[in-house]
Amino acid sequence: MKSLTDWLLGLHGIAVYGMVGLLVFAEDALFVGFVLPGETAAVLGGVTAALGHTSLPVILVVVVGAAILGDSVGYEVGRYFGPHLLTHRVLQRRAGRLEAARKQLAERGGAAVFLGRFVAFLRATMPALAGMSGMRYLKFLAFNAAGGIVWGTAVVLLGYLAGNSYSRVEKTFGRVAALVVAGVVVAAIVAWRVRRHRAERVR
Repeated sequence: MKSLTDWLLGLHGIAVYGMVGLLVFAEDALFVGFVLPGETAAVLGGVTAALGHTSLPVILVVVVGAAILGDSVGYEVGRYFGPHLLTHRVLQRRAGRLEAARKQLAERGGAAVFLGRFVAFLRATMPALAGMSGMRYLKFLAFNAAGGIVWGTAVVLLGYLAGNSYSRVEKTFGRVAALVVAGVVVAAIVAWRVRRHRAERVR
């Protein structure tokens, strides 16, 4: 996690847009959200905007667009390859959670797609499950877009506020103090993700 943070924060402009967009897209599109830190990349994208490495409006558009497009690709993957994907060893180990997600989708429909955007496991699997379930694409797209807009805006602004804290502290107290603040912020984000991951595993 720290190496990803250092690497992304060292990039500027189009390189940041490309990497953040790719990580957010791949997390949702390819059933690989278990290993690709799309949410962390989106937060760090907001930090780069605060540091002046990128434009806040552009990074917002990149994250939201990648989230919506990634979910749409995930929907198509589930629609055409879903049953085959479910036989994969990684997913078979999570059969209980997948079944719970399918039940939630059956009971809540589009609302499950929207809410799934805010839970790491569901963010990776709900689009494909929606495709497998036969949900109409236009209905999926409406809830997917709403979730992508709310989630993308929230996580990027979280990073932007954290980055602003870094800049203010550096200007007032110097780089050492700013690095301490940055370390605390990153540690808090990591701890938050670990707690969410553990809570999701208990469900």
